[in-house]
Amino acid sequence: MSEVVSIYSRHGCHLCEVALEVLDSMKTELGYTIETIYIDGDRELERLYGEQIPVIHIDGQHHDFWRVDPERFRSSLETHRQHR
Repeated sequence: MSEVVSIYSRHGCHLCEVALEVLDSMKTELGYTIETIYIDGDRELERLYGEQIPVIHIDGQHHDFWRVDPERFRSSLETHRQHR
């Protein structure tokens, strides 16, 4: 079963687009799916993530925000898999 990597984003967010490109470039090798969740217009999500987007979760667990460091992401994904 592959993990779901969620990216909390806004429409027109350049950092979000870059983060999605990084995640997309690694998904075949590492075997996960990507879900984009737009926070625009959702008061609760804007309150939670408005200043930090993009925010990345692995199976609902917070990973990081603003930028995706490929090696850090790879390490977090491996740790997540070990604890399942």
